[in-house]
Amino acid sequence: MKIAVVGATGMVGEVMLRVLEERQFPYTELLLVASERSVGKTITYKGEDHTVISLEAAVAAAPDIALFSAGGDTSLAWAPKFAAVGTTVIDNSSAWRMHPDHKLVVPEINADVLTAQDKIIANPNCSTIQLVMVLAPLHRAYGLKRVVVSTYQSVSGTGLKAVEQMENEMKGVEGPMAYAYPIHRNALPQCDVFLDNGYTKEEMKLMTEPKKIMGDDSFQLTATAVRIPTAGGHSESVNISFNRDFDLAEVREILANTPGVVLQDEPQSGIYPMPLTAHDKDEVFVGRIRRDETLPNTLNCWIVADNLRKGAATNAIQIAEYITAQGLV
Repeated sequence: MKIAVVGATGMVGEVMLRVLEERQFPYTELLLVASERSVGKTITYKGEDHTVISLEAAVAAAPDIALFSAGGDTSLAWAPKFAAVGTTVIDNSSAWRMHPDHKLVVPEINADVLTAQDKIIANPNCSTIQLVMVLAPLHRAYGLKRVVVSTYQSVSGTGLKAVEQMENEMKGVEGPMAYAYPIHRNALPQCDVFLDNGYTKEEMKLMTEPKKIMGDDSFQLTATAVRIPTAGGHSESVNISFNRDFDLAEVREILANTPGVVLQDEPQSGIYPMPLTAHDKDEVFVGRIRRDETLPNTLNCWIVADNLRKGAATNAIQIAEYITAQGLV
């Protein structure tokens, strides 16, 4: 099993390497791949030195699986070249997510849609992954009617430059700006660029990707995405209207028994999900579950996950684990 990590020097690439090691993914050869400016650099991983290679060299090596986290343009240009030599690409960018010919996968929800013919598999948006991990089991039980989600997203979702901007501002140091405004002691109601409809690209991902993952467009979903000054972890306030009424105890039981979901719902004891406690965890945490007293068949909840792990690296590696275990690669 030869595996390539494309974008190995980036934030998500580094987490992918850590998760590969933690989960003991069964590879025999590891290729670390990055842009031309990083080619030739040495990365020490699991006690061994690895030289970063180019995309051209990685394609020539024809790995069995390539984990991509190098941006949409790179994925559009290079994923088909890897696929052409028989590599299964698991792509973390938005390049292929809504393409009708490519699957969008959260393994706990819809891994069974994958076949050996799927050579480019899309990893969903980080905020989408944690959202659907909670929505999917509740949809099966009660039928979704309408979902309203407001996100509180870490600066790490923008990248290293944004984290450095926040850290510089905390220290009172001037430096490069990832955002148009300060992020320390601030909240920016803009994740990604604005579109003609007034929504951002991030919000539109949240509004379209869950329907594809769950294979159902019968429900409505609207979103507002906000960037906040946390170093890691995305949070979501979610209002969910169902077609049928529900019992709160049953909702909690369903979520507590959902693989990959951790119920933290004892607010009277100060137990609820937070980015701080979700840090470096692979699970999705849900709490503050309560009935919306203004609408029938509607509840509110609070969802938190580490956006670099389950929101990116871990989900991609779980896909790799599935296709390997099923003999699809």
